[in-house]
Amino acid sequence: MMLARALKVWGIVRRQRLYELAPPDRRTRLGRLLLLPPGSEAEDSQLPRGQRLRLALEALGPVFIKFGQLLSTRRDLLPADIADELAELQDNVPPFPTGEAIAAIEAQWGGKIDSLLASFDPEPLAAASVAQVHRATLPTGEDVVVKVLRPDIEAVIRSDLKLIHGLARLVERMFRDGRRLRPVEVARDYERTILDELDLRREAGNASQLRRNFRDSGLVYVPEIHWPLTHREVMVSERIQGVPVTDVATLVERGVDMKRLAERGVEIFFTQVFRDSFFHADMHPGNIFVDTSDPADPSYIAVDCAIVGQLDEHDLYYLARNLLAIFQQDYRLVAKLHVECGWVPGTTPIADFESAMRTLCEPVFERPLADISFGHMLVNLFRTAGRFDMTVQPQLVLLQKTLLNIEGLGRQLYPELNLWDTAKPFLEQWLAERYAPQTLLKRLQQEAPFWVETLPRVPDLLIKSLQDREQNHTPASPMAGYLSPVMATAGVGSLLVAAASEHQGALGLAGGILLLLAWLNERRP
Repeated sequence: MMLARALKVWGIVRRQRLYELAPPDRRTRLGRLLLLPPGSEAEDSQLPRGQRLRLALEALGPVFIKFGQLLSTRRDLLPADIADELAELQDNVPPFPTGEAIAAIEAQWGGKIDSLLASFDPEPLAAASVAQVHRATLPTGEDVVVKVLRPDIEAVIRSDLKLIHGLARLVERMFRDGRRLRPVEVARDYERTILDELDLRREAGNASQLRRNFRDSGLVYVPEIHWPLTHREVMVSERIQGVPVTDVATLVERGVDMKRLAERGVEIFFTQVFRDSFFHADMHPGNIFVDTSDPADPSYIAVDCAIVGQLDEHDLYYLARNLLAIFQQDYRLVAKLHVECGWVPGTTPIADFESAMRTLCEPVFERPLADISFGHMLVNLFRTAGRFDMTVQPQLVLLQKTLLNIEGLGRQLYPELNLWDTAKPFLEQWLAERYAPQTLLKRLQQEAPFWVETLPRVPDLLIKSLQDREQNHTPASPMAGYLSPVMATAGVGSLLVAAASEHQGALGLAGGILLLLAWLNERRP
């Protein structure tokens, strides 16, 4: 099976002349590897290179299609023409037989489908590369959908993943920019993503979390999961009624306030990212519907939560400050923040990075804000930072992808959408709330156990760190000047803790002083 699949890949690569994507000086060598006739690598193709790559992935089937979809999100790594073409990949595959679906469901449930469902529609509602969905009704009369994995899909995926890893290693060796493109790392990211989709309980858990986060918001509705009927290969959820977000004609016909709908999409995105640190990362139009029951106050319905993104406090803080610095055209701060948070090496020349940011952003800001793509600005920011050896941040890649989807969707609904005007107040408010007294008090309460355990060990840790640096002749990082006062104060704080073992007030004061100093350090540019 593996050999037959490899031969098929080889044939498609030859037919679509994908070797022409390689630099001219590498095509001859690549041609020999592919056993091409002499001179064939010089033949002209009738189609653009991006289109040929898309057609090749479509011919290779669902696993490669999904891989191409993931590649299309890496605009920080790919040329624009290839990324645009890969974004057109559609996950449209024929459904598998209903009998196989029923057999898989009954195997997971351990009983006949008729004993657990009042009705089951044999005609699939939708089919994709990993699973398909059927309408059904529970004995209580509630309408649901049943999602079931394709039979033997895991074996197919694992087989194709081996080929993808092999191709990634080949690209890394054969292409001049192979190492910068990080194809092996991209392949590993894809492997994690697609294997996660093989456990529908993970998707159900994500949906439950998103539903809980927006339970009383009125912004977005996430269908309820029926956990007693949900297993690894079968998921049952509430059936929703809504208008596909791409059906603009129907939305207009029903009198939906398109401006409000578009702005709400942006609000949902920033709420998920900065309030919850948990966002739906697969918000393409096929997963979004609109509740038009109140056209003046429309809301969204989100399905298919297999892929979510999460950001920690560190990422959120630096992301918000970076975006605000870009809004304010403070390029030196952008450069400093990238070094400070470790996204680029500590040896990066600040002045050079600042100049690169200015060169990128100044022409953009000459245009009206409404004409500026926030998502593409972020893409170009990461691409420019890549020239300074910015390490790939998977969580930021998901964020970038989702932002591009949201912005594109919003402007499709309402072309005059100004995402900048919506985003800037949100970021400013989030940063203000982060440092509000009540927020600091809450963080102090949450971190108190950590400080109690850690403070007595700080002097030893500090001494060990200094000794290791001397032994390894490691130069101090740009952050050392900022962190030293905090570390020194932490050592003093540990003495306070030791002296205050029977005095909780002194302990609280010591922890509070340390937290305040850490906060002041964090505020410094």
